[in-house]
Amino acid sequence: MVSPTTMPHGLPPGTLSSGMDLLLNFLYSYLPEPPICTAASLCCAAAADSADRVSRLPDDLLRRVLSLLPAKDGARTAVLSSRWRGLWRSAPLVLVDTHLLPGGDGERRPARAGASSRAVTNAVSAVLEAHPGPLPFASLTCSFMVHADDRLLARWFQLLADKGVHELIFVNRPFPLPGLRLPPAIFSCASLRRLCIGAWVLPDTAALPRSAAFPNLRQLFLSCVVMEANDLDFVLAVSPALEILTVTGSLTPLRARLTTHSLRSVQFCLSIMNEIAVVDAPRLERLFLWKNWNERHGLSDVKTTVKIDHVSKLRVLGYLEPGVHVLQIGNTIIQVGTKASMCNTVPSVQMLAVQLQFAFCSEVEMLPIFLRCFPNVETLVVESRAHRETLSNLNLKIWQRANPIECVQLHLRTLAFHELQGRHNEFDFLTFIAENARKLERMFIVMKMQVAPGGDQEDLPIVIDHKFVINTATPSLPHAGVDGIVSAQ
Repeated sequence: MVSPTTMPHGLPPGTLSSGMDLLLNFLYSYLPEPPICTAASLCCAAAADSADRVSRLPDDLLRRVLSLLPAKDGARTAVLSSRWRGLWRSAPLVLVDTHLLPGGDGERRPARAGASSRAVTNAVSAVLEAHPGPLPFASLTCSFMVHADDRLLARWFQLLADKGVHELIFVNRPFPLPGLRLPPAIFSCASLRRLCIGAWVLPDTAALPRSAAFPNLRQLFLSCVVMEANDLDFVLAVSPALEILTVTGSLTPLRARLTTHSLRSVQFCLSIMNEIAVVDAPRLERLFLWKNWNERHGLSDVKTTVKIDHVSKLRVLGYLEPGVHVLQIGNTIIQVGTKASMCNTVPSVQMLAVQLQFAFCSEVEMLPIFLRCFPNVETLVVESRAHRETLSNLNLKIWQRANPIECVQLHLRTLAFHELQGRHNEFDFLTFIAENARKLERMFIVMKMQVAPGGDQEDLPIVIDHKFVINTATPSLPHAGVDGIVSAQ
């Protein structure tokens, strides 16, 4: 069993289900690193005299030095001399509550509510009250907030707004959620540029005043949150400058309607998505869908609809799930028999990722139909999902009937195939690509650690050819972290 100290969330493992453990580890792993740390060592060279040369430095330079120190270390400099007394309060404040832990441990958060977590909460209040700002960065992830803390929360957000906070990470510790809502005052933080919210219930957006807005927000990360039907639409509507949206582990089913002209990157993962509708997002470049829960996970009433329209700059898309996702492009629902046309294709997409069970005819038959909708794909990522049953092989003519596929014949340069199960149906697909992709330069194949029962391991050499690179360490579809930087998973 993994110990709490090695888990990003730091909560006792016995108190969480495996699913909640996964969601919380995902949440804490995605949090941005603060611009300061407690690990740096300080030293000074021996001088021939005892002159205090540091204090002779200009105030602006000293303030810059203080802004790079943990809050409690910066506050302690006030006792050095009268020269330093007012400097910390006039320097920009970087507030990271893990730096305020009684033991001085900048990493390990309290595992349970108690004296340690309450001491951190009180210290945060003291710092916010004492320092006038500005506040470029605040990370508050140690407190166990409950309903009794409603007034304290409202005061915190009033102070954060007054001090012009630019980046805010705000994660509550109790889990499961006690139903505690974020105070409406969070929408008064008009200076916010990046916001990360974890393990909270969003405010009742229907009751918010018209002035509620995030006019400067560029990046938004929502994880393990409870949102009602129109909450996400509201947040997007009052964030006119938002460029990067990441939603992970939503605890309520979502319908996402993207109509903003500022979004460049959107990611939904580990959530229940009823619908993702890209209605009008002319700047959108990347749309990531990863491990969202649907009928494959026992949710028989969840069939995700993915609608795409007006996305002239969309370059990266995935993971689509043929046979599980209902794909709609423009006014056309893509289904068996749909013929590609200008009205139901997305020519801007250059990198596409799909995930399917090759044991299911319904999913394999939809794969070539999906591929025809993206005629200019140069990089294709395919993940084969395992299925416990051993099903009969499909008709080998399925790929012969599928030909021609424009992106395969004319544009495909790289194929990455993940989780090869060792089934004939997979080899049929790989053979089709090898024989028809005229510009194919690289084929990466990552085998599953344990080949599925009934797999056809002996047939593996049929996909090995001197013109391809067979690599067992290829990256999958890049995904955008909370900072919006595309990284390989």
